[in-house]
Amino acid sequence: MSNVLPTGQTRIDHMEMRGIVKRFPGVLAVDHVDFDVRAGEVHALLGENGAGKSTLMKILYGLYQQNEGEIYINGELVPIRSPSDAIAHGVGMIHQHFMLVPTLTVAENVALGLKSSRGLMLDLDVVSNRINELAEIYGLQIDPSAPVWQLAVGERQRVEIIKALYRGAALLILDEPTAVLTPQEVDDLFKTFHQMVDDGHALIFISHKLHEVLAISNRISVLRDGKYVGSIPTSEATKQTLAQMMVGREVILQYDVPPTEVGEVRLSVNSLDALSDRGTEALRGVNFDIRAGEILALAGVSGNGQRELAETIFGLRPATGGMVTLEGQDVTNASPSTLNHRGMSYIPEERMVDGVIKDFTVAENMILQDHGEAVYSRNVFLNPRAIRERCAELIRNFNIRTPSQETLIKSLSGGNIQKLVLARELAREPRVLIAAQPTRGVDIGATEYIHQQLLEQRARGTATLLISEDLDEILALADRIAVIYEGEIVGIVNRADATIEQLGLMMAGVHDESAVLAE
Repeated sequence: MSNVLPTGQTRIDHMEMRGIVKRFPGVLAVDHVDFDVRAGEVHALLGENGAGKSTLMKILYGLYQQNEGEIYINGELVPIRSPSDAIAHGVGMIHQHFMLVPTLTVAENVALGLKSSRGLMLDLDVVSNRINELAEIYGLQIDPSAPVWQLAVGERQRVEIIKALYRGAALLILDEPTAVLTPQEVDDLFKTFHQMVDDGHALIFISHKLHEVLAISNRISVLRDGKYVGSIPTSEATKQTLAQMMVGREVILQYDVPPTEVGEVRLSVNSLDALSDRGTEALRGVNFDIRAGEILALAGVSGNGQRELAETIFGLRPATGGMVTLEGQDVTNASPSTLNHRGMSYIPEERMVDGVIKDFTVAENMILQDHGEAVYSRNVFLNPRAIRERCAELIRNFNIRTPSQETLIKSLSGGNIQKLVLARELAREPRVLIAAQPTRGVDIGATEYIHQQLLEQRARGTATLLISEDLDEILALADRIAVIYEGEIVGIVNRADATIEQLGLMMAGVHDESAVLAE
């Protein structure tokens, strides 16, 4: 293997982090962790939220500085105090949220922050030629003159990779690079990664999707509570062993979903239209029904109308056309409190924005929507005893880990905040449940618990709309799957008949005539 990569960059044969420690006020985020990666391999880094993996990689990329420990590249001790230091040593990072300026072209985004080869004059033609060279090497076809806002999500991901390669990255940190891609786009991206590895790049792959980690990596390391748990060759790993390493106990990954007798239609959405926050069409003629005792999952790439649909159904966004019917009653544009009283509960996508008030206590958030009910209030005064008793019951029943009921909600982990929202909404014994991204940003242990709660609701006869971007989650829980693309339902399929390939095509906007039959 040549010491020079096809990009012209000197290869990084070995990068090693030794005894890395990172402290934040009151938190030991990374506790004496060793980690390394070699040229020609994909080393996956796994761990629950808060395990320390992102902090460790931000140290490698110079966004944080370690309190203790050292970084070696090709055997040489290197100080990395900033991203520019990291880039100078051949380390690049592809962030989960794209760092692109939508109004600029591909070439302008790639050149942003770099010196021009012509001094004060722009050299976008030189940049464009180099982009074309890199695109040819790695199969990353992209038009250098295209404005970024016109590009599909998968194309924007390519721009991020080209931008890192243009800056000379021999080692690439990939932070959740597949989070917003269709299965077909993931396959194309993995082909690029395989090509990079074959050419001698070193890749660090961070993901919570175990099947992707097993598909792309050569070696897997796991962090838990800021500590290094261990490494395992991918050839010896399974989803079960990885989940157990991450959580420290056995985790259920496959659920027994017994068939149920679906009942009457509980929620009906007919020709529903709504606008986005920008005033453009977000929903266009959306139609579906959900029956008692079934989970209808809504699949799609982020930004195709999922948030607007949930908000419109629950009265948080006005419908501009069509109808929402709850158990035969027209509830279009009804208020959330009205819908709560009629048997609908809503788990919002943005729990810290729409689900809780971060400066309120656990108890206050638990009764946030019900504080006016007679059981919790005496005229204009709250009933502290009733609130304490109910809160203690829900904390116990939903296994919410909190120091006390008086703890501010912002002090809890993401998983426990989500459990609180779940407890509050399910305690109403809803007849219809809207669950929008219920496990986003939640660790694998809390995810397992939330999935079990959703399946219990199904067994009780609740009609559930599950909105998720995780196809593994959808295929594990749903009875039927509706796919949304640019605000329209492309089709609805029975889970038993669905394939990843079919769903991926539908998520890319390809209409499937056979899918309509499952409605």
